[in-house]
Parts: sequence; C-alpha cells; structure tokens
Amino acid sequence: MKNKKLKIAFFGSSLVSAYWNGAATYYRGMVRALHARGHQVTFYEPDAYQRQEHRDIPDPDWAKVVVYPATEEAVYKVLEKATDADLVVKASGVGVFDELLEAEVLKLQTPERMVVFWDVDAPATLDRVQHNPQDPFRPLIPQYDLILTYGGGDPVVQAYEALGARQCVPIYNALDTATHFPLEPNPRFTCDLAFLGNRLPDREARVEQFFLNVAAQLPGNKFIIGGSGWGDKPMSSNINYIGHVYTQDHNAFNCTPKAVLNISRESMARYGFSPATRVFEAAGAAACIITDYWEGIDFFFQPDTEILVARDGEEVAQIMAELTDEKAKAIGQAAYRKVLAAHTYDHRADQLEKLLYTKIAKRPEELV
Repeated sequence: MKNKKLKIAFFGSSLVSAYWNGAATYYRGMVRALHARGHQVTFYEPDAYQRQEHRDIPDPDWAKVVVYPATEEAVYKVLEKATDADLVVKASGVGVFDELLEAEVLKLQTPERMVVFWDVDAPATLDRVQHNPQDPFRPLIPQYDLILTYGGGDPVVQAYEALGARQCVPIYNALDTATHFPLEPNPRFTCDLAFLGNRLPDREARVEQFFLNVAAQLPGNKFIIGGSGWGDKPMSSNINYIGHVYTQDHNAFNCTPKAVLNISRESMARYGFSPATRVFEAAGAAACIITDYWEGIDFFFQPDTEILVARDGEEVAQIMAELTDEKAKAIGQAAYRKVLAAHTYDHRADQLEKLLYTKIAKRPEELV
C-alpha cells in the first residue's frame, strides 16, 4: 500500500457550499490538491442548513460529491459505501449526526484501511471535551489512527495527546491559487476597511471590539461587513452590511478595500497558531490585511511588512489613521509573495501525503 494512490472517503459539512460553512474553502483546497496528486476523494455531505440551495460551485471534476438526506438511515447507507476506501476521514462539524458518524467510522478500520479524525475547529472541540468528562467523543480519540487539525500548533497537539490521541498533526489552511487571486477592484466593495465573517457566539464580542466600535470612532471612514447573521446587529451608519458573500466574490471583496480585517474566534485566538482561511484568501488577492493578535502570526507572515497586527480596537483605529494607499499596496504585495512561496494547498498536500505514507508504512508494526 506504500505510496499507492489512495481512495479517500471524506465525511464533512459541505464541499460545494460555503453557506454557514466556514470550512468550505479549506476542504476545496485540500481535496483539489490531493486530486492533483492522483488521489480519489469521495466527499459525503448532508443535505442540511440550506447549503444545497446556496451552492457556490457545481459538483467539481476533482472530487465525487455524494449529498445524502439528513437522516440516520442515510448516514448508515453512506457509511456502507465508504467501505471501498483506503482511507476514511471524519471531519468535525458535519452538522448532523456527528456523534453517530464519529463512532461508526471507527468500525470501518481494518489493517488495510486507516480512519482519521480531521478537526477543523480543534479549540472548540478540545474545550468541549475537557469540560465534559462524559462527552461521547472523548473515549473515541485514542481509537483513531490519526488526528489532523486545521491549526492550533503545539497547544492543540499537546491537548489531543493528553486525551490519548495516537498522533496529532496540524495541517494549516492555505491559499487555493485556482480560486483566490488578484482582480480588478469592484466599486461595490469600495471602502476603507472590510470584514467578512459569519455571526458566531465566540466571535461576536471581538467583532464589536475590533470592527463595530472602530467604525463608530471613525465616522469619516467607510466600512463594509459581509457574512451571515448580522442583519439585526446595531451598527453605525458608515457601515454597509452586504450579507452572505459568495466565494466567487471573495477576490473582489478582498482586493478592493484599502484594508481587510481578520478577526479570530475567541477560542482560536486563545490557542494561537490558527490563522483563518480568509487570511490566506486575502493574501492571495494581494490584500492589505489587519489581523487581531494571536500567538504564532510570525510563523505565517511577518508583522508590519506582510501583515498588520492590532491587539485591540484602539490599535485598529490607529492603524487606519496612519495607513496610506501606498503602504497598504506594499503590504498586500508582500503578503501575496509570501503566500505563494510557502502557504498554498500544494504545500499542505505535500505535507499530508508524506505523513499518510509514513503512517501507512508503520501501520503493520502498530497493529502487532
């Protein structure tokens, strides 16, 4: 099985829709890069949360997409289909029947078939499990051949290993160069500072601090907020709320404003080493990025030259007051060069492929 091209069964939230599904571009980047290396991915996603009605892309030619009804019976049917795979991946946050899937995929383990848990929100998962000794996922962690995470660095690795994980490896998100790239500016997105992100409980207070309050302090500047759920949120008159932004509009959204703002979810910022996918998307469009502070930023981008860092809303306001168009353009171009050199999904797929082949080669010894 060493170095053979793998048939991969992937259970995730959605590959074809980014609606209430922040992991979509991460999945697309990884799956497309694995396909380019000759691996075959079948992506199993439930028909849930109106995602199919809000598709960003048709079924791609680089993966087989199987949409199944959000019923227990349908879950068992797709699990049966996954028995022809060499590798089974269960991602976190599928959205329906997660507990069932997390337990049942482990029954697909054989000496020839690895089963991997891929956590696209490790800080939230770890917080949940650590605070509830009865969490049904907790005893399953040591049974997976491998835990992959969307980020988190050493804190996440150590936390998973303390819970009995055989091995935990971060596969950081990155730039999908086929999807995100510089474009001509679009007047629809013209503003001084833009933010894109869904309204989520552990992000909302940080959005107030780093974006909404800043806009209120700078009435002479124009701001845009995109994402789902903000419609009834009080905000100053210089903020334009534009609702859900489809993937096809992300490039224009990122490269048109003077700067774009990244605001981490509270748990991601606390663990560190968890850059949002949108940081790489924005860098891929040569955007000038302002990010809230989190440990590990300089592992990805050089502060002040490739990215601007703010520890609170006051620092965002100060950065905006001093940011010239020339400086913003220079920072965006530097970020673009860095992301192409070190942070594409081809880089991540290379890391993952080497990891899987090493794991496969050692597996007979582990099973003895």
